[in-house]
Amino acid sequence: MLKGRRDVVIFHAGSLSVPFSRISRVFEDRHPEVKVQAESAGSRESARKVSEQGRRCDVFGSADYQVVRELLHPGFADFNILFATNEMVIAFTDKSRAADRLDSDNWPQILLDESRTFGRSDPSHDPCGYRTLMTLQLAEDYYRVPGLAARLEQKHGREFIRPKETDLLGLLQAGDIDYLFIYKSVTVQHGLRYIELPDEINLKRFDLTERYRKARVRITAGRPDRLVELTGEPIAYSVTIPKNAPSPDLAADWIALLLSPVGRAVLEECGQPLIQPPVAEGHGRLPAVLAPLCAESVTRS
Repeated sequence: MLKGRRDVVIFHAGSLSVPFSRISRVFEDRHPEVKVQAESAGSRESARKVSEQGRRCDVFGSADYQVVRELLHPGFADFNILFATNEMVIAFTDKSRAADRLDSDNWPQILLDESRTFGRSDPSHDPCGYRTLMTLQLAEDYYRVPGLAARLEQKHGREFIRPKETDLLGLLQAGDIDYLFIYKSVTVQHGLRYIELPDEINLKRFDLTERYRKARVRITAGRPDRLVELTGEPIAYSVTIPKNAPSPDLAADWIALLLSPVGRAVLEECGQPLIQPPVAEGHGRLPAVLAPLCAESVTRS
């Protein structure tokens, strides 16, 4: 760190790269003495940097609020602000085989065809990865196609699986894969073509929580012999400040910008639907600058 300069270190989900970068540029303009250092990875992988590798960051942004609950609370973080949602879609390009026929009704048959390829992120590292598997399970029931989830999960082996969903964008754009399960916000940010999926399977709607909970995925948790089972639920992003953050004051100011009208406008422009107002688990432990910006969670303090 240069003399007189202060850093804000952010670990965040790959799907937050574009909006967080834009918000960080605004933050640096307002704080010329500050440099934001951002590092993207799958949310579970990012959390393990803090909880297992002893690395320090000021702001932690996750594509799944449950990652903070499971891997960082209470030892490494004591509050959790839910601020945005998303939905699962299937992205493709003009190069994608059968793209001219793809729609929200026939995509299972198109993806089952052995001549077509699709990519997904690693469920043990990245929420988009296990949400893809949940979407496939829900789709099997919705479309009444027995064995759909297992057949698509096993297709290609691990050839087109990457640590986080944004790692697959290059493969899609180069034509190495035909389709990609990804968040709608990422397709908006990168100008990709996509089809929307029925609300019954896209993990978008909070009023369909009970339906989504029918999906269950087992993933490895840090070690191959340590398994956890995750249950489907609506997509909710969250942000926190780890207890050992080097600059918690600047971290709170950065999150305040994220939750401000300026930050909300950036998120909306990036295709990231908002949770309004943001909801804080552990509201009583929020920094003073953040408490007025958040509602208190009614399910967990």
